[in-house]
Amino acid sequence: MLLRQIYDEDLAQAAWLLGCQKTGEAIVIDPERDVDRYLQLASEHGLRIVAVAETHIHADFLSGARALSDAVGARVMVSGEGGDDWSSRWLEDHPHQELHDGDVFRIGGIEFKVHHTPGHTPEHISFLVTDVGGGADEPLGFLSGDFVFVGDLGRPDLLETAAGISGVMEGSARQLAASARSFLDLPDYIQVLPAHGAGSACGKALGAIPQSTVGYERRFNQALSLAEDDTAFVSNMLSGQPAPPLYFKRMKQQNRDGVPRLRALDPPREVRPEALLEKNLQVIDLRDWPAFREHHLPGALWSRTGAFFCASVGSYVEPEQQVALICKASDLDRLRRCLIRIGLDQLVAWCPSETFQAHVETASGASTMVSTPELSAADLLDRLESGASLPILDVRRGDEFEAGHLEGAVNIPHTRLMEAPERIPTTEKGSEPLLVHCLSGIRSAAACSALEREGHVVSNLAGGWAAWRKATSNEPAKSP
Repeated sequence: MLLRQIYDEDLAQAAWLLGCQKTGEAIVIDPERDVDRYLQLASEHGLRIVAVAETHIHADFLSGARALSDAVGARVMVSGEGGDDWSSRWLEDHPHQELHDGDVFRIGGIEFKVHHTPGHTPEHISFLVTDVGGGADEPLGFLSGDFVFVGDLGRPDLLETAAGISGVMEGSARQLAASARSFLDLPDYIQVLPAHGAGSACGKALGAIPQSTVGYERRFNQALSLAEDDTAFVSNMLSGQPAPPLYFKRMKQQNRDGVPRLRALDPPREVRPEALLEKNLQVIDLRDWPAFREHHLPGALWSRTGAFFCASVGSYVEPEQQVALICKASDLDRLRRCLIRIGLDQLVAWCPSETFQAHVETASGASTMVSTPELSAADLLDRLESGASLPILDVRRGDEFEAGHLEGAVNIPHTRLMEAPERIPTTEKGSEPLLVHCLSGIRSAAACSALEREGHVVSNLAGGWAAWRKATSNEPAKSP
């Protein structure tokens, strides 16, 4: 038996390829939409992908199950435990099987036993894997999807906080507690093969270790340690969860109803900086924040690479918008795939960062740019002590805000800004700009660019809440 993890660092997502070398058959569990990687890996090991399975209807990326079925005729294996609301609706033209608790199927000499493990989502299933072809009569691994992570469990609130279905998170948490208790009945030696690692928004305390064992999680997973006490478990699982990115709702709907078929992975055209002024083109600028802050195109969004990119850009850009990137050539393919994985397919152009920066430094280039003011924590302290009244927007998580915040600040997490425009403080012409801050200045930088695009006059608090706390460490407390 062959077992390989294919890991996406930007979404902290793991797909799993399992193959039987004797028969040459393989299955992919929880693939992302750009499936060329899985096909290449299978080919390198002399395998053909005959099946593709999903543990659940994903919220954080578009599934590649349909694309793999289209590409190689792979049989689609999905949960049949979701009822009318959370069953896949796109299967009719594909070979498929809806799976239920206790079902068993084989790929070559590899046996998969289905466990219904609801809580993160109603339809969630996990797979116990046994290498029957290798002579085993007991399972070696548990493909846990978004149910059990290293050090955490999948959050049970997303149907409510991301998909907008009210009144379901407590019931989901209680389902998750029951699933957790069933997990603890498994032998300690079984490997836990999760679908996410540290950095994923599908939990709040995920470890950076790629896999674990039932025994290790039994000893050190705090959420699992509370599974026998429903009240404590529910309270723990529903507190401190990060605000989900705004694009999660769209992912849930498209993964359930049918992921749009992907065009060829052709690179976007390279353009000169002047071409980025084209109307209806959403520019995403990946230069360092100081360079962006000083000179950027009106309406451009700022981001950095990594997990931050998908969360922020996915929350600020709509699928129909044509996108252009300002980035390093070495980052282009990575960023293009990030966009594809969250359903932003209209990447039409890009400009190298160094080319754009050289343009900015010319008189004609600078004349087309705007800047974002930034306020230091010391300057903010001086302004407040002098009696200035500043509208303040805190774009940290809700739990961070509750732990301490500037007086009068409005809290909207940076990934939910576009959902609540009526809550964003407004400023009158000639008055103080809207002061935006987070913990260190990164989330607020992205938020400032999105707010400027929407017509707000803003300034960023350099260094964020951390700088403010340092500046006021010898001053009377400024937070309740």
